[in-house]
Amino acid sequence: MTPQTPLNSGFGAHSTAAEVISGIDLSGRTALVTGGYSGLGLETVRALVSAGARVIVAARRPETAASDLTGIDGVTILLLDLADPASIDAFALLVAATTDRIHILINNAAIMACPLARDTRGYESQFATNHLGHFHMTARLWPLLVAGGKDGGARIVSVSSCGHMNSDIDFDDPSYQSRDYDKWAAYGQAKTANALFAVELDRIGQAEGIRAYSLHPGGIRTPLQRSLTMEEMTAMGWYDSEGNLSPMFKSTEQGAATSIWCATSPQLDGKGGVYCEDCDVAPAWHEGLPRYTGVRAYAVNPDNARRLWTMSEAMTGVTFPG
Repeated sequence: MTPQTPLNSGFGAHSTAAEVISGIDLSGRTALVTGGYSGLGLETVRALVSAGARVIVAARRPETAASDLTGIDGVTILLLDLADPASIDAFALLVAATTDRIHILINNAAIMACPLARDTRGYESQFATNHLGHFHMTARLWPLLVAGGKDGGARIVSVSSCGHMNSDIDFDDPSYQSRDYDKWAAYGQAKTANALFAVELDRIGQAEGIRAYSLHPGGIRTPLQRSLTMEEMTAMGWYDSEGNLSPMFKSTEQGAATSIWCATSPQLDGKGGVYCEDCDVAPAWHEGLPRYTGVRAYAVNPDNARRLWTMSEAMTGVTFPG
């Protein structure tokens, strides 16, 4: 596992996806982006296509995706509901009928701070959608990723968040069966899971030419905040009393930059399993750093990652081939 130490990449919080991908040629490469038709996902797809990649967009609302992606060539839209295991299995079959390899997988789709809801298996919706759905899908796509790994290397990017600092994984009760529901702790747990997933993915994938990363994209105003009221967002300092967005927020072009950097930068060749922010490897959090800077130790702990992996297999009934 690569040390959790910044590389001094030369990029930063204000870099855009277009700047990060400038000069990179993805011709002949296939990428898959979940939720790649809204907010950060849309900008991520736009950047990948600009570099010559063929992009598969996994969409819960394909008709909306088709409209939002109008004018962007080289995109295939396929139906996927990450909260529905049957939809994930059907999606994987469609992907395999569309391509024989995947070089870049960006697990971007998410829900945030929503009221308590459960998937068809009874699992809490944020953990089920943000983590378990991507775990299940990545397992089903693993043979295509292995093929991509043998064809010049493959990368898996999990979009986590500084929200991981709100909660570690509750391994005894991840689905809030016996504890009171807290929407922000549930979001934090799911985002910690995204980071830990990348740690274990990178460990098992290295031998196949696959590296994995997680990241905090920054604060961005996107449809991810659909479950929040303006009063809540103002109280958290995201907006001022006049309704103006905080200057700490990034544009969507800036917010997509770290995903693109993780997915394509040669600076990460031979590296993996790290949590990134502002187009660089993030520092390990320690006293003295700002509250939401860097990554907490529990979110990149290899033992936690293996424990989560085992629990995820049990919860989904899905194992990775090989």
